[in-house]
Amino acid sequence: MSKAPDGIDDPASSGCGSLAVKHRGKTILIADDEEDLRLLVQITLEDPSLRVVTVENGYRVLERVREEHPDVIVLDWMMPGLSGIEVLKRLRAKPETAAIPVVVLTARDQPEDMEEARLLGAFAYLTKPFSPLELLERVQDALLRR
Repeated sequence: MSKAPDGIDDPASSGCGSLAVKHRGKTILIADDEEDLRLLVQITLEDPSLRVVTVENGYRVLERVREEHPDVIVLDWMMPGLSGIEVLKRLRAKPETAAIPVVVLTARDQPEDMEEARLLGAFAYLTKPFSPLELLERVQDALLRR
């Protein structure tokens, strides 16, 4: 941990916790059909220097990607209408969205599901229930790629 100019330990330099200092002005898009889970992920990732946008289905993901140009997407697999995996396929098919890091956060825990997401270019794959700290670390890693 480094010292801030006032001599106080700077928690942002510790490599954990806040996303603020390194990622000012970035946008994270969270997509999950469960409102409570969207809120939990939002609280986990929220930081004054970041913009966090939430949506409830795959069609809204595609709309908001066009509007917001997110730096990272946290994406549930099983959503009504358009599944997260179908969203991932569509994102990877377009040059303007192909490089957006996607963290898949899902209840699907079978190795073949993880492999499918990996082959489609998911940046990370976390299963529910999940560790908020692990999610934070994966999103930090994804933001560093942008």
